[in-house]
Amino acid sequence: MRIKKIWLISLFFIAGSAFAQSLEHNLQAAFNRLQADSQCRYASVSITVLDAKTGQQVFAANPFMGLATASTLKTITTITAFNLLGKDFQYQTQFGYSGSIGADGTLNGDIIIKGVGDPTLGSWRYETTKENYILNLMVNALQKAGIKKINGRVIGDDSIFGSQSIPDGWIWQDVGNYYGAGTSGLCWRENAFDIKLRSGRIDSPAVIARKVPAMPYLSFKNDLINAPAGTGDNAYAYLPVANNMVYVRGSYAIDESKKSISVALPDPAFDAAFRLADTLRRIGILVNKEPESTNTLTAKTQLVPQIATNLTTILSPQLSKIIYWLNQKSINLYAEQLLKTIAWKAGREASTANGVEVLQNFWKARGIDPNSLNIFDGSGLSPGDRVTTLTMATILQSAKKESWFPDFYLSLPTYNNMKMKSGSIKNVLTYTGYQTYKGRELCFSIMVNNYNGSSRGIREKIFRVLDELK
Repeated sequence: MRIKKIWLISLFFIAGSAFAQSLEHNLQAAFNRLQADSQCRYASVSITVLDAKTGQQVFAANPFMGLATASTLKTITTITAFNLLGKDFQYQTQFGYSGSIGADGTLNGDIIIKGVGDPTLGSWRYETTKENYILNLMVNALQKAGIKKINGRVIGDDSIFGSQSIPDGWIWQDVGNYYGAGTSGLCWRENAFDIKLRSGRIDSPAVIARKVPAMPYLSFKNDLINAPAGTGDNAYAYLPVANNMVYVRGSYAIDESKKSISVALPDPAFDAAFRLADTLRRIGILVNKEPESTNTLTAKTQLVPQIATNLTTILSPQLSKIIYWLNQKSINLYAEQLLKTIAWKAGREASTANGVEVLQNFWKARGIDPNSLNIFDGSGLSPGDRVTTLTMATILQSAKKESWFPDFYLSLPTYNNMKMKSGSIKNVLTYTGYQTYKGRELCFSIMVNNYNGSSRGIREKIFRVLDELK
């Protein structure tokens, strides 16, 4: 009987070893084909595959090579946020006033929206964050307090996140567009607005038809040109932070159906104050001074007044719901806000650099060398980020045992019939995620930097490697 048991155990290990060798052999052959492809002639290519339950290395090629991650860095930021903030964490924006209310309902003071970094305030993605919903909450709070007139201003206070809204390492061409929107202690409508276009004759200027919402306090310099059909959307907005001049440049194909580009708000806190002040005036509550923000007050060497009486607290969706859209739609702003929030909750000044340091220290305590996690931001938009596929896969594997893992897994998009996050910046394409191979759960990271040719072509070739995990 004992001999039979030993024979069965031996057979199990032989089968398991053959299983592992077969997968490793197939991955090696597929990786070799990718690395030898003409699109990778001058590229750096790396892959790591781990057993998602045990962390055992299944296959690796160039696992210690630090590479630009693009948006796959968001998986590290969000896993860190789950660990440090908890899946049920909510931001709490304060809304109140300074001064006092007279017997006639006149507030002698300022209305203050004090942000705490909530990236969803005014976002259309959730029922309880939409712009009109939030404005109604604030209006109702003012009416309940008996305020009928405001002898003061509406102020958007974004001071909690400091004055540097753009992470080091971001490029000028990105800043000014919706995906390059800067961080803010008081975000509003995901810190972006839309420019609607009207196309015309090729090589003639494209016409700015309108802005959504209207932007009466901004000026626009339009150098955008109508381009031939099939050339795509190559329009870029250039917008210095805290400036009121938007430069629209590049080209926009005449056959593009959207006829719209999304542009970063230069001062989201001001826009939040502006929209509330405008709403109050339209319903008959007079505000006798112009709206302000931390930036505009600082320019006048004035301090932001403190809330003396809090009227309501506006809760964000839970962190798990924020991370769902962050990874599904690869929202850079959400990732950068979380990175600063991690620093703030650790008792540090809420800066990107401090967020990076807290993140690195968290993983260093769990055995990951910070030199393998050399980053400048939380979203991967910086081309200077350098992370190894081994570190990326190891962090993904660590999430597998956590109670919040189902929420993180749900947040990952599906590409190539695989649950994984993608990342792309110029000549960089990356993927990281999870896959089950013949009943064995795996996690992986693959990165290609400095490929040539089309992104579609290299994507198909990366998928051929990943198909071996199916």
